[in-house]
Amino acid sequence: MTLLDRTPHGAAQAAGASAARPIGAGIGLAVLATVVWSGSFVTSRALHDTVPPIQHAFWRWIIAIAAVAPFALRETWRQRRLLRGHLRFLLLSALLGVTVYNTLVNQAGTTTTAGNMGMIMAASPVLMAVYERAGGTRLGARRVTGMSVACAGVLLLVSKGSLAMDFAAGDLWTIAGALAFGSYSVLLRRRPPEIGGLPFLLSTFVLGALMLLPVFVASYAVQGGFEPTVATVSPLLYVGVVSSAVAFFAWNRAISTIGAARAGVVYYLQPVCVALLSYALLGEAMGWLQVLCMGLILGGVVLGSARTT
Repeated sequence: MTLLDRTPHGAAQAAGASAARPIGAGIGLAVLATVVWSGSFVTSRALHDTVPPIQHAFWRWIIAIAAVAPFALRETWRQRRLLRGHLRFLLLSALLGVTVYNTLVNQAGTTTTAGNMGMIMAASPVLMAVYERAGGTRLGARRVTGMSVACAGVLLLVSKGSLAMDFAAGDLWTIAGALAFGSYSVLLRRRPPEIGGLPFLLSTFVLGALMLLPVFVASYAVQGGFEPTVATVSPLLYVGVVSSAVAFFAWNRAISTIGAARAGVVYYLQPVCVALLSYALLGEAMGWLQVLCMGLILGGVVLGSARTT
């Protein structure tokens, strides 16, 4: 043991470093989930004329269940009584985060651009922060400032620098999706700590897919299926394995570590990532206004996710 470790100052430094590590890890997990989810908006837009939105959502979760089950099945079986005791919480989580949110985003992709979806979804952190503040969580001046700067960048992007908001039908679907996702993220803070991360994922994926099943059957009967080609199956594998199994696990861990408000600030990175991906992969336009707004969003994220407030 060094002299530094034996002094109160050394103890304070060690405590500060220890506190910073989980916060840094939580922010890193939130960034990972946000970047991965950005690709989901691109796939929703890319598949809008080949895979019906409901079928896109349903097969996404079937693939996600298959990806998670080998790792989660044993622990989920051990916790089956515990999960049954918290069934109402699990049903609400599955409804908001699995059944409703992604289905609305897929529907939005039929009538609006991936860039618009990513920008509008950045409204979710505002709702997360409002919920947490109503629950008594102190947000801090720096985090509120960072959130405001990032939000200004998003609004400037959505309005295209004009005071007039020109919303397509898909934009309204995305707004509804943002409300669902923000509510889901805040609900995660109430997850019973005794429920493991993998059992929670698997159970919500299964419940969400079951709630989607009736509308999937109706969609198949009315619209027919889709042709399984590389162009349709590859995006479904991405959203099923990476955007669902990996990203949801990372986001849920981030929420439990740093809270919905701080993770929500990181979520503002999403419109930047979506804009870059949609420009590179879909050829959607990007000009000086988009670059300026990305700077505002990135600056707000850095400011708002800082440890000290």
